[in-house]
Amino acid sequence: MWESENESVRGRDYANGVLSSGKHGVKTDGFELRGKSWYVATDIPSDLQVQVGDVNFHLHKYPLLSRSGKMNRLIYESPDLDLNKIALEDLPGGPEAFELAAKFCYGIAVDLTAGNISGLRCAAEYLEMTEDLEEGNLIFKTEAFLSYVVLSSWRDSILVLKSCEKLSPWAENLQIVRRCSESIAWKACANPKGIKWAYTGRPTKVSSPKWNDLKDSSPSRNQPVPPDWWFEDVSILRIDHFVRVITAIKVKGMRFELIGASIMHYAAKWLPGLIKDGQGQGDDMSISSNSNSSGSSSWKGGLHMIVAGTKDDTPSIQSKDQRMIIESLISIIPPQKDSVSCSFLLRLLRMANMLKVAPALVTELEKRVGMQFEQATLADLLIPSYNKSETLYDVDLVQRLLEHFIVQEQTESSSPSRQSFTDKHMYEGAQRGNNPNAKMRVARLVDSYLTEVSRDRNLSLTKFQVLAEALPESARTCDDGLYRAIDSYLKAHPTLSEHERKRLCRVMDCQKLSIDACMHAAQNERLPLRVVVQVLFSEQVKISNALANTTLKDPAETQYQPLIPNRKTLLEGTPQSFQEGWVAAKKDINTLKFELESVKTKYLELQNDMENLQRHFDKMSKQKQTSAWTSGWKKLSKLTKMTTTENQDIGPQISTTAEQTRKAPRRWRNSIS
Repeated sequence: MWESENESVRGRDYANGVLSSGKHGVKTDGFELRGKSWYVATDIPSDLQVQVGDVNFHLHKYPLLSRSGKMNRLIYESPDLDLNKIALEDLPGGPEAFELAAKFCYGIAVDLTAGNISGLRCAAEYLEMTEDLEEGNLIFKTEAFLSYVVLSSWRDSILVLKSCEKLSPWAENLQIVRRCSESIAWKACANPKGIKWAYTGRPTKVSSPKWNDLKDSSPSRNQPVPPDWWFEDVSILRIDHFVRVITAIKVKGMRFELIGASIMHYAAKWLPGLIKDGQGQGDDMSISSNSNSSGSSSWKGGLHMIVAGTKDDTPSIQSKDQRMIIESLISIIPPQKDSVSCSFLLRLLRMANMLKVAPALVTELEKRVGMQFEQATLADLLIPSYNKSETLYDVDLVQRLLEHFIVQEQTESSSPSRQSFTDKHMYEGAQRGNNPNAKMRVARLVDSYLTEVSRDRNLSLTKFQVLAEALPESARTCDDGLYRAIDSYLKAHPTLSEHERKRLCRVMDCQKLSIDACMHAAQNERLPLRVVVQVLFSEQVKISNALANTTLKDPAETQYQPLIPNRKTLLEGTPQSFQEGWVAAKKDINTLKFELESVKTKYLELQNDMENLQRHFDKMSKQKQTSAWTSGWKKLSKLTKMTTTENQDIGPQISTTAEQTRKAPRRWRNSIS
């Protein structure tokens, strides 16, 4: 009944992907599908039923036993001698892979493609179709196809790695994922001028590569290959396989700018709304219902994001997948500065806070934002508070980002020789162009952020003050932005006490205000009176200094030229309406100065009157305290002093007459007695 033939043909046509086995035990014309069951087209009845998933295969024992070691064990080690039914529930590749393996056992030609080779290779390993049972068995032939056909092709390597998503952990253990990742990395790092294979490129709205339509994206002699030619093809991979490919590309030494750009492209594909669209909307972020979409959908509002971030329900499968994507992307971002944009990092940070990403990764992401905080925009900084905070926006997060920026600036200033960039020349150019004005740009950004968040009635004065004073004084050459933030905070918090308003205005330097800001502050009833006086005094000092500078100039020079550049510099940061109302504003300033001088004069007069009254009061109090007895003693003491001085000046004649006069009363006294 069974026939045994030697395999006469061992050759393989790998170019066409055809596998055939010359040795088979049953003559058959192929397999037939009836419902969910496969039958062998032969006159010999089947004696073995194999169930894989929900599909049944009615086969014969001998062809399977001659090729599969696992089938041998299941049948011969079974206590049931008449075993005719086997269930293979954990077969990798499922019914499709087992169908191909069964056809190979029967000697039927099998077409190998990039779509089925990984599943068939894992199924051959599961069925133990090794060379010990038969030379040229399925494991050997699938390995040869992988090595000589798949790994030499860019397109096939991508598709095989994509097909490995459902074959874990078999594909990992058989090194299929590693070998495909290495192959993709080598080809991605190749010189674009030497690329001869077809690639998908970066179409505008395509969710996955279309391998059957490669006419426009194939490399040509007239059209050069762009450096990012591999982004779209790699972006179809699952996140764990994408991480493997990017890790292999890093090892090969690709530029960090391209690696960062590929990460941003992948995030735009799998996290729709993360990257800014063409209109540049700052709040166009969404968690799309379909993570495989191309990113064309955009977030139309902020309410559902805040609600989604505060829900205590069990996170959906989609949220878990997106959290895993974000955590993986954070871990593979190149450590070099400017490898990805600051806007991308802030949007990634927003989603990380919303999806409750691991705190360690969030902290790492915050440090990355601090490295290039001067590139941030106000729209990206307005991150809602997802931790049930009282404030509408996460002010504490911006405070931490600002602290990381200051630490980074101090580190770079203390050790300018240390460079973390691979390209040192690019690093030096970036440092020379960006660092001198980085703090000033951050100061303007913080002032704009304070103006925006100050409208929140739940924002405490302490948080506002800490954020405003975080930067050093040298970072702000003009405090107009800070004044606008203070004025906005006073509008939103009208119940502040006088002490709190003074404390709020203490963060502002009145000498750094422009003329327009001084005019507004002088008429601002919300400011404390002391601050208004300081503003007027600083403005008077500026005008006096300007006049003094003009008088020190050579009279032969033009009289008005020194004032022109100063006035231009003062008016650069002021709106155009200031120039139109300059005359009226000047009159108001002069009126306020006159009133201030009159107040000072009245104050001096009152002070003099007060001193006169005080002296008069002191005199009156001294006269009331003296009495007749004390005045008599004072007069007696004066007389004694006068007599002593006279006695010292009179000669001996006067002394003799004094003795006679002294004796006369004695005689008078004696006569009386």
